[in-house]
Amino acid sequence: MRLKEIFKTKVIVSQALLAAIYAALTLLVYPIAFGNLQFRISEALTILPFFNPYCTIGLGIGCFIANLIGGNGILDIVFGTLATVLAAYCTSKIRRDWLAPLPPVVINMVVIGAVLAYTLTPDAFWTSFVIFGAEVGLGQLGACYVLGLPLLKLLKRYEKTLKGRFASWMTKD
Repeated sequence: MRLKEIFKTKVIVSQALLAAIYAALTLLVYPIAFGNLQFRISEALTILPFFNPYCTIGLGIGCFIANLIGGNGILDIVFGTLATVLAAYCTSKIRRDWLAPLPPVVINMVVIGAVLAYTLTPDAFWTSFVIFGAEVGLGQLGACYVLGLPLLKLLKRYEKTLKGRFASWMTKD
């Protein structure tokens, strides 16, 4: 990514919109979006960096906003956001469709599983980490593969049309 392009108006607007959509979708399903067994439909959007690495910015900001409002504490705000940014970055480097949803599953399983174990049961960290990690991973599998992979396939199917209309977020450098 070139730094001057990050500040282009279309990129800023598209990433602000993506952040708002991510946060809104997360908060829409608030009761099941936070906690040890979570299913964030917004995580389906984590496939977007497959098309354009700039989407990492919008996803990171959206996750930060959702976690800030979600109320799971500073560790979730910081490490949850970092996990989303790292997962989005890794997704931007993947070239195979079916692998694109994998980084958010694995990274969130490890990071959020650790945050939850440390926050909720610090005395039984390792046991809780395994359980919480598996539960978060299950929710991520659902969001990223059941919802995200079909979204990726749909976007790929209409990629040429979308690039003409939404070139600012569908074009990789």
